[in-house]
Amino acid sequence: MLKVPQHQVAGHEAGVGKLGPLVDESGRFYKPLQGDERGSNEVAFYSSLPVHSGIPEHIRRFFPTFYGTELVEASDGSGLLLHLVLEDLALGRVNPSIMDIKIGSRTWAPEASEKYIEKCLKKDRESSSLPLGFRISGLQIYRSKELGFWKPGKKAAQKLSTEEVKLVLRRFVSSNTLNDLDSKPDCAFASTVYGGSTGILSQLLELKAWFEDQTIFHLYSCSILVIFEKELALEGKSPGAQIKLIDFAHVYEGRGVIDHNFLGGLCSLIKFIYKILTAPSESKIEVSAKADQKNLTASDNAVVADLKNLSDSDNGVETDQKNLTAYDNGVVTDRKNLPDSDNGVAADRKSLTNSHDGVVDDHKHITYSVNGVS
Repeated sequence: MLKVPQHQVAGHEAGVGKLGPLVDESGRFYKPLQGDERGSNEVAFYSSLPVHSGIPEHIRRFFPTFYGTELVEASDGSGLLLHLVLEDLALGRVNPSIMDIKIGSRTWAPEASEKYIEKCLKKDRESSSLPLGFRISGLQIYRSKELGFWKPGKKAAQKLSTEEVKLVLRRFVSSNTLNDLDSKPDCAFASTVYGGSTGILSQLLELKAWFEDQTIFHLYSCSILVIFEKELALEGKSPGAQIKLIDFAHVYEGRGVIDHNFLGGLCSLIKFIYKILTAPSESKIEVSAKADQKNLTASDNAVVADLKNLSDSDNGVETDQKNLTAYDNGVVTDRKNLPDSDNGVAADRKSLTNSHDGVVDDHKHITYSVNGVS
């Protein structure tokens, strides 16, 4: 028997007269297939994953298992509707804490219609997508049996400011999670959830290493789902920290070009997570360091991140000035050639100087002067 997912944090929710995903008891997640090209794109993408030679086996684990499509009764009562049948990522988890993080400073593809671009630009500007390269689309944080979950509304989550996003990333792994954003999070579970050889940071770095090379796909409006169980962490057990890539209605061919938009957002998220691990009890961090980019590394619990690869694409900044086509205040000047740059920022890769939230990178040296901002 199909039912409404208990732990959905983003996207359209099923209900009376509302079309949304459903789950069954066997661990399958039924996502309504959109009737336009978005639906066919997502089916084609999932169908290609098991057989695509360009996707290594260790990377395939970051995608939900795909079981094909199936006609089932739609949640809105409209009758039979074709659904994607996927792995239920919350199966077997009792009280999971979950974050849906939409990656990329730009959530629309150059091939999209003018109307769709305008719609996405509005959301991107009202969220942390432009300044950070990612935004939180929805979340729930388990507090206790008495208090249940802290689960802000989806609209509230998507409009979190830069400072609030940083705070939520800390609250996600804290034991003192309350109903508001006023309390200072203790990050009590940061080392067991974000850190370690199998933690969230390690998984993100593994994904990053692939995106630094892969030129097969460009993923727009795709999310990383982060999930773990606080109760297991409290018992001294593995919290089951896991990431999964979800939502592939806007996947385009890479055509031999690196997906700088996704990679930039991923690098930004990694730096935030790393910062929490290195200073878990601080709400504001001040770091001043210079190092040769070739030798600069960051390590945590045997996780080594080569930061020289974090600089070239920060928040989707395209570095080849020859191909720059900027948009300013939502004015798109050449959609066919629009690169992965945001806020009109571009530079020749040979002489790149990025200035973003206090980070200056001259490709030979990195200087961090950060006040809680990565």
